[in-house]
Amino acid sequence: MEIVLATRNRGKVKEISKKLKIPGLKMLTLDDFKNIPEVVEDKNTLEGNASKKACEVHERTKYISLADDTGLEVDFLKGAPGVYSARFAGTGCTYLDNNLKLLKLMAKAPASKRGALFRTVIAVKLPGEKPVILQGVCRGKIALNLRGKKGFGYDPIFIPAGYKKTYGEMALTLKNRISHRGKALEKAKKYLLKLINKQK
Repeated sequence: MEIVLATRNRGKVKEISKKLKIPGLKMLTLDDFKNIPEVVEDKNTLEGNASKKACEVHERTKYISLADDTGLEVDFLKGAPGVYSARFAGTGCTYLDNNLKLLKLMAKAPASKRGALFRTVIAVKLPGEKPVILQGVCRGKIALNLRGKKGFGYDPIFIPAGYKKTYGEMALTLKNRISHRGKALEKAKKYLLKLINKQK
């Protein structure tokens, strides 16, 4: 069975590919196809963006497609940046821009108010069916400064509950086991295994 990952984010491709190593499953990325435009993430929910990406990529490639959208919901900021996490610091911003803006907004937040939730929503689109929606969450807190150079996105400033290291300081194997995306991908893995077994 072949599936296309509806992203050009190399960090995501690396994490997803490692988590979804399944016998009988071949993963493709958007780099395997020509002239597929970037999907505009203009929905106001993570579910909406993930579904839109999965549907548009499926329509253009005709392959089963898997897309995700992730949001960091910070208690002190009343759930922001949420669905706007990737573009929190503005259009064309970098991961560092987003991290620095968040840390600046959190500068006066005491330790007891630095709680946050990372949430990933995955949409899997099969031909002729509505996308299947799967979700993973991870509670944690926002660090006082940037720590670690592994991973991507908000990894250098998010400390998962029960740990002292940020995602940015963790080995990918550990991060994949405990993270929001790792939990969502575990559900996706079980779902894809069922599909593969049905084809046998």
